[in-house]
Amino acid sequence: MSVLKTENATMRFGGVVAVENLNLQLEKGEIVAIIGPNGAGKTTAFNMITGVYTPTEGKIFVAAKEDEETLIDITGRRPDRITSLGIARTFQNIRLFGQMTVLENVLLASHLRLKSKFFGAVIGWPHYHKEEKQMRIHAMELLERVGLAEFWDEQATSLPYGKQRRLEIARALATEPSILLLDEPAAGMNPKETLELTEFVRNIRDEFQLSILLIEHHMQIVMDISDRIYVLDFGKTIASGTPAEIQANERVIDAYLGVADDD
Repeated sequence: MSVLKTENATMRFGGVVAVENLNLQLEKGEIVAIIGPNGAGKTTAFNMITGVYTPTEGKIFVAAKEDEETLIDITGRRPDRITSLGIARTFQNIRLFGQMTVLENVLLASHLRLKSKFFGAVIGWPHYHKEEKQMRIHAMELLERVGLAEFWDEQATSLPYGKQRRLEIARALATEPSILLLDEPAAGMNPKETLELTEFVRNIRDEFQLSILLIEHHMQIVMDISDRIYVLDFGKTIASGTPAEIQANERVIDAYLGVADDD
């Protein structure tokens, strides 16, 4: 069952075609990777899916949370509306609120699901305070589940790099997504952190019942963790398939896997 689908999604910037006719499907519970050289259009694809860009052509659909067999056209919707429909993302360059604590970063994302309106918060209605208390409890439980509870009152940017990545993912999870987009989650990590991240992504997929789409240059992670892979080159999809199929694809080897260093 597809929970995310793009149909001929194309993004042009003037005369430059960043992504051309992207037809991508993410099935429920899958981990799917998008790979390709720098400038291949990977992050542009993420930006179209999350509403940062409106595709020049084509459509993007997401499964409704209440009825996964119903696909909702999210093409051109605002990022906050897309997030409310169950899509959350992280970024290649970590974007934590550095002056806030670990807990405050998660609480900020949790406000998306707050039912009380602004007026209730200003007036200080009991319902608002009750919901705020429940949200704080839920945020602490989330930090416990991702292994960050002991750091709840530390400044976010004081954490080691690998834990900052976990916090960014925890903040995304606080929006209660069904689909999680990870943009180069292993960027900047040492080998130990990379190994831990691989297991962490698998665990959150299973525990939170997520479908995950990721961009990653680290081929060991991609091949170890992915159910399927899409390969982009100059904005075009040149191959898709299982890790074994991608590793044996001559066109992919010529365009990407055979390149020693594409960073």
